[in-house]
Amino acid sequence: MRTWTVVIAVFLGASCRAPAGSVATGAAPALETRSNILRADYVGSAACAGCHADVYARWAASPMRNMTRDPEHAAIRAPFAGETFTFKGDQATFFRAGSARLVRIAVRDESEHLYRVTRVIGNRHREDFAGVEVASPEDSVERGTGPELILPVTYYFQTHGYRPKGYSVMAHERPGLRSGAVWNQTCVFCHNTVPWFDTVWGALAGAPAPAYQGVVVDRLLPPTRQLAYRVKLDRAFRAAIAGEESLVGVTSQPSPPNNETAARAGIVAFAQNFAGRHLIEEGIGCEACHGGGHEHAARPAVRTSYDPHSDFLELRTPAGGTPSRALLINRTCARCHQVLFSRYPYTWEGGLRHGPAPGGSVTTSGEARDFMLGGPGKSLACTACHDPHALDQPEALARLATPAGNVVCAKCHPGLATAEGLAEHAHHLATGPGGSCVGCHMPRKNMGLDYALTRYHRIGSPTDRERVEGDRPLECALCHADQSVASLLGTMERWWGKQYDRRRLLALYGDLEANALLATLARGRPHEQVVAAMVLADHKVAAAAPQVARVLGSPYPLARRFVAQALSALLRKPCAIDVDASREDIHKALDACGLDVAELPAASAPPGHPAQSGDED
Repeated sequence: MRTWTVVIAVFLGASCRAPAGSVATGAAPALETRSNILRADYVGSAACAGCHADVYARWAASPMRNMTRDPEHAAIRAPFAGETFTFKGDQATFFRAGSARLVRIAVRDESEHLYRVTRVIGNRHREDFAGVEVASPEDSVERGTGPELILPVTYYFQTHGYRPKGYSVMAHERPGLRSGAVWNQTCVFCHNTVPWFDTVWGALAGAPAPAYQGVVVDRLLPPTRQLAYRVKLDRAFRAAIAGEESLVGVTSQPSPPNNETAARAGIVAFAQNFAGRHLIEEGIGCEACHGGGHEHAARPAVRTSYDPHSDFLELRTPAGGTPSRALLINRTCARCHQVLFSRYPYTWEGGLRHGPAPGGSVTTSGEARDFMLGGPGKSLACTACHDPHALDQPEALARLATPAGNVVCAKCHPGLATAEGLAEHAHHLATGPGGSCVGCHMPRKNMGLDYALTRYHRIGSPTDRERVEGDRPLECALCHADQSVASLLGTMERWWGKQYDRRRLLALYGDLEANALLATLARGRPHEQVVAAMVLADHKVAAAAPQVARVLGSPYPLARRFVAQALSALLRKPCAIDVDASREDIHKALDACGLDVAELPAASAPPGHPAQSGDED
């Protein structure tokens, strides 16, 4: 199996002289790197090519490697052939001048702005752009030396067209096409390679830390899942921060009174002065995951490590122990795949994004953090299912969601490896859809980047109390779309010996005899309504089309896009709806599709938390 080949050949510490998986009788214990977090520890991905040619070749063609690219030298799918995108009266025109790609944005009632594109971000489902404002197409720009603005339009592969930036998450309505935040001060740490040390200052600066792009995942985890960061040598720690401050042109405070003050000063210096030229490497390089490889490159017998190593800093579990290898790998993934994107206030498990114990993300890009919230997060690595060096093959992921994929789970749950044991546990035929571990424990209920539901990575049970009493719809309804709330509850209680609070469920659904999906459409939070609409479309419940159509009144553009897609599936014909149009025009489009919807509900957004820098995608 390809995935396990990657895990064995790479994640157990491949080196030039003794590749992992080989057995050398009487071999000396492997040496591990002493320092892998500082800028001087990094040598760049090219240093890996000679010894790890196969892995390097696959990585070089991967979305990870090509996450951020130079537009003048990279393959780009957006045409830049003079096309114009119009949104709420504003226009963005994409064109070329020689090797330069440019975007002209004409904002209604304002002057035009011309940007030379300096970065292209993303290459799996979409391309985003950052650039520098220029006076004319002939103006030259030196990349990485100053502020590069995030441009307000995304090229989306599925539709071969453009849409407003930020509409891949539950962001609020955009008023028009206006350039966003400064790229090099908001989103570069996840889409490129920087020293690991720079990404943890927020964890060392005390609470609350200043807004900063390099805050590790711990602040989004419950205390029992957070790691403890301990500075062992104060002087060396502060000197390392001062060195990074000097790199961005800031003179550090002499003799800071404590480590928290030093970390806060570093955050401020980077937030204001970090530029593209300060990256270790553009795009996600080998060392973005494997840590600085200077010692390994100089002496291959010294293994790289997912455990950050330094003379002055160490990580420990809440109990004071050393994190497991699986946990370290998962935390490596969670440094980027951790986010609760946008100002949207809600999470799964009935939680709030800024609450004391936020639940799981409802959109993509939070998978690793969600996985760490579940039971296997300490013992099973993300790499058990995902190839970190290449784009996952759809057929391989699909197989994992069948009974044939249960082999991954059975390594820790051997009692479920037999058909009899699995059938007793699942109360479903072991060889059918209900016999898939992933099918029940990682249900499709998150909004993916391709306008399809994707799997929720907080591994748990559809019978868990916090899910049953906190979320809509009941997860069993994702397969049993015709069932009422009461019917599903009764079966779950009978089969698994559970008891649920009927009063809480009545408050969620209004009527326990109601169909779980239709009641979710009527009363659910926006992300819950999307799930109900997509599942009803998948089950071809055409009679639900009018109820689904009402969700087009949602204040969230992403929800409207999913629902428009669900409507076309329910009607079994295209239903042309501009989901960014006025409510009146959306209503006219529904009439043209033969849907009699009396009125769309008022598009009022629920109260959220004040926006933070870099909040939105």
